[in-house]
Amino acid sequence: MRLLTYFVFLVSFAAFSQKNPYEKEIATFRQIRIDSLKHENGYLNLSGLFWLKEGENTIGADPKNDFNFPAEHSDSFLGKIILNKGVVTFKSSQANQVFSLGQPVTEMVIFQDKKVVVLEHKSLRWFIIKRGDKYALRLRDLDGEYVRNFKGITYFPLDTSWRIIAKFVPTQGKQLRITDITGRTYLEDSPGVLHFTKGGQKFTLEAGGTVDEFFIVFGDLTNKKSTYGGGRFLYADRPDKDGNVILDFNKSLNPPCEFTPFATCPLPTKENKMNVEVGAGEKSTGFSKH
Repeated sequence: MRLLTYFVFLVSFAAFSQKNPYEKEIATFRQIRIDSLKHENGYLNLSGLFWLKEGENTIGADPKNDFNFPAEHSDSFLGKIILNKGVVTFKSSQANQVFSLGQPVTEMVIFQDKKVVVLEHKSLRWFIIKRGDKYALRLRDLDGEYVRNFKGITYFPLDTSWRIIAKFVPTQGKQLRITDITGRTYLEDSPGVLHFTKGGQKFTLEAGGTVDEFFIVFGDLTNKKSTYGGGRFLYADRPDKDGNVILDFNKSLNPPCEFTPFATCPLPTKENKMNVEVGAGEKSTGFSKH
């Protein structure tokens, strides 16, 4: 009897072990995702997005500034952000107030030819981004409300049927016309398209990113119900020698706009809006109104 019980235990353990590696993979993936959101360079601490005008733009907590920083974490007047034909310079209001890599900044070019400098003041960090032909100051607050109020992420139940083998078809010179949540439109290079079948339906997704790592923005019928209204993100590794790519929708991610109003998230192209419910991956946190 003991031998039979032991045999049943071994069979049960073997069956569990066969499933366990994938469950461990997903658990690890989700923990890395949470850690990245909470990181200093993560999305949770985004606390401001200010579009620069040509010339001087003043920053600080005082309402008289062009851009108002959080009063509890900023001095009244920090200085000027100066945009001059694509070159952005910062001039400090006083010494030892703003820092870069631990060193005080009096005057410094902080954006030129895609070179970006991060400036620091107390719990605040800021740098310049470019979207199309526009420039913006992106502000982080390491002690901001979205960091403090983050409650985690909820997920659909793990469903291995949404771990799909797709066929990659490369395209030469293809560009995607992307519209982001602010209404701005830009072109993005596309390495190709991904074809797959699910539940008897055929789907084609346009890929962004590179041939080494695809970046896919997709929409589905769960959007505005149980998932973010503007679609979700999915990353996939390069194809194998036969052109096969694993699309694991259990690793579908909420865009940054689900966590903060200060992100500029791309929306799915018309071709990437799937007429099916993708019940896998991250659900909406309930924060975003989109």
